[in-house]
Amino acid sequence: MKVLIESAKEDTSKVNLLVKLSTHYRRSSSEEAIRYGIEARDLSKKLNFQKGEANALKYIGMGYYFLGEYVETINYWQLAMEKFESFGDLIGISNMQNNIGAVYFNRGDDNRAVEYYLQSLNVAQQMDDKFRIASALLNIGNVYMNKPLTYKQALDYFLKALSINESLKNNEAIGTTVVNLGELYLRLNQTDSALYYFNRSLELLEQTDGNVPYSLNNIGKAHFKNENFDLAYNYHQQAYERAKLNDAILEMSQAIISMGHVYAEQENYLMARVAYDDARELAQSISARYELKEAFEGLAISYEKLSDYPNAYRFQILFGQIKDTIYNAENEKRITALIQGNEIDQQKVEIELQDLAFQKQRLVKNAFLAGLVFILIIAFITFRNYMNKVKTNRLLDTQKLEIENLLKNILPAKVAKELREDGRATSRYFKNVSVLFTDFKDFTKISSGLSPNELVAELNDFFNAFDNIIEKHYMEKIKTIGDAYMCVGGLPSINKTHAVNAIEAGLEMQEFMISNNKKRIEQGKTPWNLRVGIHTGAVTAGVVGSKKYAYDIWGSAVNTASRMESNGEVGKVNISASTFELVKDKFDCFYRGKILAKNIGEIDMYFVEGEK
Repeated sequence: MKVLIESAKEDTSKVNLLVKLSTHYRRSSSEEAIRYGIEARDLSKKLNFQKGEANALKYIGMGYYFLGEYVETINYWQLAMEKFESFGDLIGISNMQNNIGAVYFNRGDDNRAVEYYLQSLNVAQQMDDKFRIASALLNIGNVYMNKPLTYKQALDYFLKALSINESLKNNEAIGTTVVNLGELYLRLNQTDSALYYFNRSLELLEQTDGNVPYSLNNIGKAHFKNENFDLAYNYHQQAYERAKLNDAILEMSQAIISMGHVYAEQENYLMARVAYDDARELAQSISARYELKEAFEGLAISYEKLSDYPNAYRFQILFGQIKDTIYNAENEKRITALIQGNEIDQQKVEIELQDLAFQKQRLVKNAFLAGLVFILIIAFITFRNYMNKVKTNRLLDTQKLEIENLLKNILPAKVAKELREDGRATSRYFKNVSVLFTDFKDFTKISSGLSPNELVAELNDFFNAFDNIIEKHYMEKIKTIGDAYMCVGGLPSINKTHAVNAIEAGLEMQEFMISNNKKRIEQGKTPWNLRVGIHTGAVTAGVVGSKKYAYDIWGSAVNTASRMESNGEVGKVNISASTFELVKDKFDCFYRGKILAKNIGEIDMYFVEGEK
């Protein structure tokens, strides 16, 4: 196919060929898959070939998925879904919804996973698309399999999916379904049934392009449960090697965790600690919560057995925190409600509702009788506590106001409101924002001549000034990282002036530093030299953390903005071509060449000279 590309005309056939190449390399060389996908996307835009662009975006996302870069994956799959929606491609929409759900599932976010799986199921049912109905059913079953109390529901969903896939004679889909059945039987301690399904899945997936490492690792788990530890380790090692060939970070971390379990069972806690720590690093790189939970637990036990109690305690705390995050009771209720609201078997739901109605009538009757007995006691308690409640409510109102003010200080107003009202803030994808980065050249050299207190005081003065400047230009501060300052325009409130706002803010920051440096030079002090870089593109934004909230943004646009800053010059505002296109009628700009940006290619750069 590579040979055909070189001689191909710039038409839709070449786009399709590039997409095929991206598909071909998605496991073996994800960077190549991304490169061909980007080439297909760019040519599709040039030809106004919407279907080609949608498929290109899909496989760019697939490349990032196999690299374990889930934020970029979601960004591109959201773009692909929007493009499929624009010309009514229901198959494309259902695929993207299912794929995005899988990313959230891998990250341990069952709520978001179920939302997307159910959306995919609904679209597939509209089309009567058996294959995609089966895929959605299988994925919903996987969510159920995360909780022992819902194993029966998981089995029901898996068997429905298997029946559909067998009727379609789709070997890869059958292989994927039976490996999940095997995992469920393994959790039920039925190892013979588990091994039957695992070996069947391995045979089927070896014939296709399926997830072979996952099957190998599960065969190892079954042998581990049967106490065949050497055989188990051998399969885990095979799983790791196969996953490593494709840079499949999730499957690599799963295999290393399993090897850690074998070491721990053989009381080789030193090697177990090394394995769990390696798995922890991999899982953290892709925010894989379930794998992190297992790694933290294994590290806590290993350190305890090695008599390193401070580290044992540290990882036990981390294990408890992430376990609480995954198994939150409210999440459980919400997932159940979502799935019950979309059950295929409506008759079963109606029976359940009838039973609930009967129980409700009985409860109302009992409550009425009990109320007659206790009404005088309740009235007395209510009267006695009235004054205490008034006093408590006043205190709570004061505390609530303090909390609201604190949230507004650390989060955007819209996000703070959502967090306060709903208890969580939903991550959002923003298609077009402008990211601004600053840092000080020779920071290490200058800071070495200052005491810690002097350094903090200097930076505090600069960043306070920057805070005031960006607020005036409708920008949102994201964070400071050492001597670097990052802010963004165009979110959380979307606007069309974000690029202009960012440049105006950058120019004013440089004006402030020039004025400040004049005073410093007069006082015999070393001037601080500021660089500013701006890039316009897509990001995902949301709140991270549960103990100390932080609003952050992710995406290649952030990295590119940082590259604009690091390739800029002192006293200048350096912008990318995408920003330039939005402001070229308002600002005079000087073209200064290209830089190479990872996974994007060459990007043009411009210095902003000032307003026209």
